[in-house]
Amino acid sequence: MRIARFAGDDDPRFGVIGDDNGVPTIAVLNGDPLYAGLHLSGQKIPLEDVRLLAPVIPRSKVVCVGKNYAKHAAEMGGEVPDEPLIFLKPNTSVIGPNEPIFYPEQSTNVHFEGELAVVIGRICKDVSVEDAPKVIFGYTVANDVTARDLQAKDGQWARAKGFDTFCPLGPWIETDFDPSDVRVTTELGGELKQDGRTSDMVFTVPDVIAYVSSFMTLLPGDVILTGTPDGVGPMEVGDSVSVTVEGLGTLTNQVVSRND
Repeated sequence: MRIARFAGDDDPRFGVIGDDNGVPTIAVLNGDPLYAGLHLSGQKIPLEDVRLLAPVIPRSKVVCVGKNYAKHAAEMGGEVPDEPLIFLKPNTSVIGPNEPIFYPEQSTNVHFEGELAVVIGRICKDVSVEDAPKVIFGYTVANDVTARDLQAKDGQWARAKGFDTFCPLGPWIETDFDPSDVRVTTELGGELKQDGRTSDMVFTVPDVIAYVSSFMTLLPGDVILTGTPDGVGPMEVGDSVSVTVEGLGTLTNQVVSRND
């Protein structure tokens, strides 16, 4: 089931994406499905008449995994960690499909990082690897935008990863999805830059959930970014970047100057 958050002529709402006699539609839900459950309102809207938003705005946090693909760790000049390398992005960094990524004036080297993202469905702590699937609401596509020069300058990643607009998510949440071996690609201006598979992750999705929940309570709507394949590189103002996760969809954003 594909669940989207969208805007029409009123406040943002949630809906289930489907097909009505060959016309892509969104069946409107009553409330936020993470909290209210899946309750259809009976209203259907043609998909072309709405604007898709970030499918979730984390109430609490975006948890990210660094160097979770061996080739990416190598291209960054580092070794694969013995345990998941965890950092956070603020929820204010989240934007949706086709929203602009603002290039900050503090940086001259902003990179794309295409990733699979996991949306947590319930409050959980100390989750076992075996039970991890039970706490997952669904999956979406992410771009872990990074100011690479500030990452090196600061010696920690809060600023480099945390600018407003540095966490595009979308285009929807897929609730029925097997993340174990799917293709993750990133295109910049139509040119393929990243091409990996989730089967190459050092730590699997259940591994990451178990590890993170061992020291941090996860809340409904929290998002986990699972790491990026090799091939990361710079984006410039005017570029269009598209991240695709096989079976999920494509997330596209444009890079614009923050001063425009």
